[in-house]
Amino acid sequence: MDMLVRLYDLPDSRKASNRLAAAGVSIRRALPPEKHKVLHWVRSTFSEAWASEADVAFARQPVACFVAIEGGNLKGFACHDATCPNFFGPMGVDPAARKKGVGAALLFACLEEMRHQGFGYAIIGGVGPAAFYTKTVGAIPIEGSEPGIYRGLL
Repeated sequence: MDMLVRLYDLPDSRKASNRLAAAGVSIRRALPPEKHKVLHWVRSTFSEAWASEADVAFARQPVACFVAIEGGNLKGFACHDATCPNFFGPMGVDPAARKKGVGAALLFACLEEMRHQGFGYAIIGGVGPAAFYTKTVGAIPIEGSEPGIYRGLL
């Protein structure tokens, strides 16, 4: 299913970003020269499909992919406006880095960027952990949205 987020009413993200910064994890927009490394990591850690979506996010200006980095190593990624305009996703966090706030910080980075672009709402496409999105940013399910934009996917 897809979920809807009110971008004009996002919670304060400073707590999430400050906690990660204190732990030595930085969240930032990915740079074009990193594309090959990020796509390789996404492909090997998650899936070829997510790597394809991330590839599209790298084609946008500015790049619509954010990364989490700790000690020079990639710990997570999140994209927006990849498969459809105004859609968040995909997002993935290294299994060893989960439950540490990396996903929340990546989510906030993308959604705040979408808000700065002028969107009032964002759609989180093909949600896995719905409870995470509801708790973190108040996302609500969009009734009748499954399989949504991924209908007929090869």
